[in-house]
Amino acid sequence: METEIRIRAFRATDDLKTCMKFYEGHKRVLEQHGITKVSTANYEWAYRNSVFVVVVESLDQSKLFGGARVHVADGIHPLPIEEATGNLDPNVYSVVRKYADNGTAEICGLWNSIEVAGYGIGSIFSVRAATVIAQQIGIESLFFLCSPATVRFNEWVGCRVITEVGNNGTFYYPKLDLIATAVLLEDAIGLSKAHPREKEKLLHRRQHLSEVSIEKSPFKNVKLNVHYDLELANVSQNEFKYLNYFDKQAV
Repeated sequence: METEIRIRAFRATDDLKTCMKFYEGHKRVLEQHGITKVSTANYEWAYRNSVFVVVVESLDQSKLFGGARVHVADGIHPLPIEEATGNLDPNVYSVVRKYADNGTAEICGLWNSIEVAGYGIGSIFSVRAATVIAQQIGIESLFFLCSPATVRFNEWVGCRVITEVGNNGTFYYPKLDLIATAVLLEDAIGLSKAHPREKEKLLHRRQHLSEVSIEKSPFKNVKLNVHYDLELANVSQNEFKYLNYFDKQAV
């Protein structure tokens, strides 16, 4: 494993080549775990302006180690959590709609290659970066549908389990012998319920979107030299507000 990496964020439509590498890497990891049916395990999202991507890569961009996607509620496409669980519990739709008025999104597609398993790249590092960029795109809340192993990482950044859907927030997904938990970060900007350590890290990163930082893996006694590149190009904090969207449609 290289100990010098880049964590980069971009709008999906700005870098189709990397989106395809993301898709292929994610697909391989899912197949290794016997998972073939995931709502967004395709590359249709790569052509949407409302999808942003976080990747963990080598400095020369030749290797992609993992990452995550941020799907913004755009008034056109359902969030992945709606596609995945809406037929199991229609209450999911009303919960998402409640938060969409003020800008909401979902962090999904988290993955990492076997090469970096155990470093936190496909979990906490990607979740942190995705939470950081939420402010740039005006997202006040974030949904997640996560595995049992990653629930605690989301709690670190201030999420709560959405007990009003599914079986107290859980679903059998993406197959019957696996459980996914729906969680929600209600204050993606102020991070009022985040663990103090995480809140400090996230607020610092928002002030230093492009910076080289030494990060310690939360699971292994390994330090990573991380080159952050999280400043998004051509974004507006009002671009995905639902009322703003419908106003534009009415013109």
